Amino acid sequence: MPVTFGDPTNYWTEILTFEVVGLHETYHAILGCPCYAKFMAVPNYTYLKLKISGPHGVITIGTSFQRTYECEVECCEHVAAIVASKELATIREVVIEEAPDLKQSGRSFKPIEGTKEVLIDPSDPKGKVVRIGTTLSSE
Repeated sequence: MPVTFGDPTNYWTEILTFEVVGLHETYHAILGCPCYAKFMAVPNYTYLKLKISGPHGVITIGTSFQRTYECEVECCEHVAAIVASKELATIREVVIEEAPDLKQSGRSFKPIEGTKEVLIDPSDPKGKVVRIGTTLSSE
């Protein structure tokens, strides 16, 4: 693909070969060492600038720290959404595996073995009780 840096008064165009990768990222393209070598570009990561020697002087490509921050936040949100969707798929698998058997009747409650009934308040005339497990440790 032809790639052009600069403006109509000072620009440089070169043909670059790109590898297309099916990743969902916030970047439109990632320019690496082959691009920098072809354009003889010098990146300055501190100031977020890329300087290229043009036919009528230096071509400077840059961005703002605010835009960089927005891209970083967008990337973090995108990654969080991907992680959440993968976790949701895992949770769904676990829930389906541990789902109750619908063939069993859920209408009648039968206490499990090893329980006993204890009066909540012995002076209460209604005699409300609670069931507690007898297999629990004393701790």
